[in-house]
This record gives sequence, C-alpha cells and structure tokens, in this order.
Amino acid sequence: MLRIGNASGFYGDRFAAFEEMLTGGPLDVLTGDYLAELTMLILARDRLRDPALGYAKTFLRQMRTGLRLAADRRVRIVVNAGGLNPRRLAEALRELAADQGLTVPVGHVTGDDLLPRAADLGRDGLLAANAYLGAFGIAECLRGGAEVVVTGRVTDAALVTGPAIAHYDWKPGDLDALAGAATAGHILECGAQATGGNYAFFREHDTVRPGFPIAELHADGSSVITKHPGTGGAVTVGTVTAQLLYETAGARYPGPDVTVRLDTVRLRQEGPDRVAVAPVRGEAPPPDLKVGLNRLGGWRNEVVFVLTGLDIEAKADLVRRQFATALAEPPADQRWTLARTDHADADTEESASALLRLTVRDPDERRVGRALGAAAVELALAGYPGFHLTAPPGPGTPYGVFESAYVPAGTVEHTAVLPDGSTVAVPPPAATAELRPLDPPPLPEPPPRGPTRRAPLGLVAGARSGDKGGDANLGVWARTEDGWRWLAHTLTVPVLRRLLPETADLPVERHLLPHLRAVNFTVTGLLGEGVGAQVRFDPQAKALGEWLRSRHLDIPEALL
Repeated sequence: MLRIGNASGFYGDRFAAFEEMLTGGPLDVLTGDYLAELTMLILARDRLRDPALGYAKTFLRQMRTGLRLAADRRVRIVVNAGGLNPRRLAEALRELAADQGLTVPVGHVTGDDLLPRAADLGRDGLLAANAYLGAFGIAECLRGGAEVVVTGRVTDAALVTGPAIAHYDWKPGDLDALAGAATAGHILECGAQATGGNYAFFREHDTVRPGFPIAELHADGSSVITKHPGTGGAVTVGTVTAQLLYETAGARYPGPDVTVRLDTVRLRQEGPDRVAVAPVRGEAPPPDLKVGLNRLGGWRNEVVFVLTGLDIEAKADLVRRQFATALAEPPADQRWTLARTDHADADTEESASALLRLTVRDPDERRVGRALGAAAVELALAGYPGFHLTAPPGPGTPYGVFESAYVPAGTVEHTAVLPDGSTVAVPPPAATAELRPLDPPPLPEPPPRGPTRRAPLGLVAGARSGDKGGDANLGVWARTEDGWRWLAHTLTVPVLRRLLPETADLPVERHLLPHLRAVNFTVTGLLGEGVGAQVRFDPQAKALGEWLRSRHLDIPEALL
C-alpha cells in the first residue's frame, strides 16, 4: 500500500497544512496542488516583474519547516508549485536545504512551457502557454532518487499518479491501474473539498477546520480515501462524490496518461472516514495535450452604488441614464447588475439597501480609470436621494483571458531532470484514442406517482460547481436510489434552464453517472473569457450549485 496525502488545493490554501500532514500520521508521499487557471496568470505577471520568479513562493516558505520534517519521516514531496519556473524553485529548495544542513535530492519536470511556440499556437500577446503534462516525468524523478519533485503545469491528478507509477512500476499500458490512481488524484487535488470543505450538507459534520485527504493506493489502482485521525471534517461517500463531480463533464475524463471512465467508478463506505474507490476502468489517452493560454485582455473597473429605501428600480434607472451622458469616451463594455438585497420596512439601514454594480472593461486603461471614478463621484450631490458608494472608485486594473488549445503530445518535450542533473526524455503514449462521447446510459425506472410538495432541490440533492475556462461545470447527486430515480427524470436541460435563467441562451450538456447517482452539466460560455476576466458576479461558478439547490421544485413527499 502507498499512502499519499495532499496539503494544498490552490495557491493560498491553509499554510499550516504541510506541517499538519507531516506530523499527523504516517505518509509515504505528500502532494500539493498550487496551479489553477487564474494562478498561471498571477505567476506570469510575477515573471514579468522579475524573470527569477514565476513559482509559488508560499511553498518555499512552507518548506522552511517542511523539508526537515519530511526528511525525518522519510516522506517524499511532489508539488506543481514550480509554476512557470520549476528549475528556479528546485534551485531554491537546494539552497534552503543546504542552509539547514540537509541533503535533499530535488528533481524537477520541464517541457510544459510552450510560450516560445506562441506563433505556432496562433495567438498574440500571450503571457503564458503551458501544456498539461502527465505523470511519467514525476515517476522518473522519483526513480532517480528525488525526495522532492517540483513540476510546472501537469494535470492535477498527475501528482498522485506519478508516485504510484514509480512505486508499483506501472507501464503506459496499465490503463485500469492508471485510471484508478488518476481518480484518487482527482479526489485529492482540491484538498479539504474531499473531507467536508464546500460540502452541500456541511451541517452534518464538524467542518470548522477539516483535515486534508489521504489516498491509500494499491497495486491494482484501487484506493481508500481517508484522513489523519483526530482531524476535522469527514470522508463519506457524499464528500467523495462531490469532489469526483467537480470540474468534470462526461463519462470519459481525459488526461495525458489515461482516459478515466467515470461511469465505472463505484464508491463504498468502508468505515468511519474511509471510502473505497473501485473498480475504475481506463482507456487510452487522447493523442493531443491540452494547452492553457493566458493573456492580458485589457483593463477593468467597477463602482457599486448603494440604493436605499423606496423606488429602488427608479433610482437605478436614474444612475444608468446619468452615466450615459457623463462619459465622453464610454468604455467598450459596460455591465449593470442590480442586487435586490433590500427588505421592506427594514429595521436597519443596511437591510433596507440594494446594490447597483457597474463593471466596465476596455483595452484602453484611461477609459476605466480616473474618468470613470470622476463621473461617479460627481453625482454625489446631483443623483438619487441617499446617494453613496460602497467605496471610492479606484484605478483600473488589468484583467486576464484564459483559453485552451491542443497540440500533438509528440511535439512536447516532456523531460525529467534528476537530482544529479541528468535528464530523461519522457515519450508520449504509444497507444492513443480520439476522445468521443459515450452513448447516454438508460434512465432508471421512474419513481411511482404520489403527492408532491414545493420545496428547494437542496433538501434531496447535493451539488458542486466550478469553472473550466469560460465554461461552468455543475454536478448534482442524489443521496438515495429513490432520489436518483426522481433526479434523473426531473432535472433535465430544459428544467435547468428554467431554474437558472442565466443559462437559458447558452449551450448546456447533461451527462448521467448512475453509479454516482449523479447528473453532470456543462454550461458553455457562462463565465465569458474565464475567471481572470471577472465578467460575472461569481466568476468561477463556485456557488452555481448552491443557487440551483435553493430553487424550488415539486418534490415527491416520499423523498422529503
């Protein structure tokens, strides 16, 4: 058995988690995921200011105590904190180890940085272009004696799959084993989201400070998800289901090493805080690698007007009309949203107030900066009664745009740099298969007819949502077989469009995952140009699922 833990789900996660995981119980490997789509843009801007940067500086600070703890406990560390500069982070770790009197073999993985090939990708003005590499480079570093492995952009699951490949000597053709490890990696990658964090039914568990997850991986790729004893949160079929659905789509979940058949995954509660994950089928990976592209899209700003008391709609209309004449050069993109947070006959001023938000974007910084702020402030004595803002307008800020491209895997120089400085070229998979959607599985038998009651969907179903570039992913699962039969027949695409009107004019796909009692939706274009562009109130669709759960449907009383 190989025990792999996680101590970071994003750049900015709990700083103390590395120490907690290293001291909380036995581990063989500790991983950390730092690279979201937005993070790559942040690191690219760091690198613009200083070419020696471009990595997750937080991880280096965590290793001031973590290196010695890991060495004393013989725990290997695998992280993607190298970001856009894994070589420099590896050097910094060696320097840190030397300062502490430690000898720590450090390896790193390169080849993901495709910015020098920007012209081949058909994009101008890129700040970063990174291929999503697989796990075999990590495995080569570990086989070469590395105690710490630093990567740039690899798939999140590769941080778990790589150590498993090295430990069990899996080959590229061991697709079921690779798929099982990739599934465990996907469950672990977002840290405490697998142990009760962001969980729909959070009131059922102690989630004040959830522990971080661990996968006990076996030679056949099966695993048990757990956590250190005595830590908060919970590991249940529900918490694991929620993370499995997070930011996935159809039954085929592609990666550079293997395509996971999510429709084969079965979960079983094996005991308190122990969920078995098996079996999992794997198929050959697609021939192309995904490439994440980040560029600056222009400048943005926002002003929030507070509207209090009576005539909220009329006050909002007045502001819009005043602004239409106030700006000599209006920004290219203006978006007004009115949040009716006000209550009638309210006993506090705040609860009597609504928020009118103006968000502007333009390629020219001047059109979203001082002129916008001046136009807002000049209305102070000439606008609606009770005029005030949540904060003084600031200068415009740059925003980023995320896009995806694809390149043949054989054109990417995936390389493992071993602790002694030697390199190992990682070949692309010999066998690949074009990614094609599966035929939808048959629907379960519909539930028997009976009395219904109008109630929130969230009383009988959980949900978790997130972003993939400009698209939103929304997974919904039932807690019982009867609930699944009702959910599968009820929560169709037309019903989703009605419940979430923002999706009404957008392409929506629905995927059924019967073993997980789940339906998974992809809403194309809901997030515009991605989280960096900040075009939506919830730019990463993190709360889209909770909005859906709050919507009312006619639900069978037998389920309630």
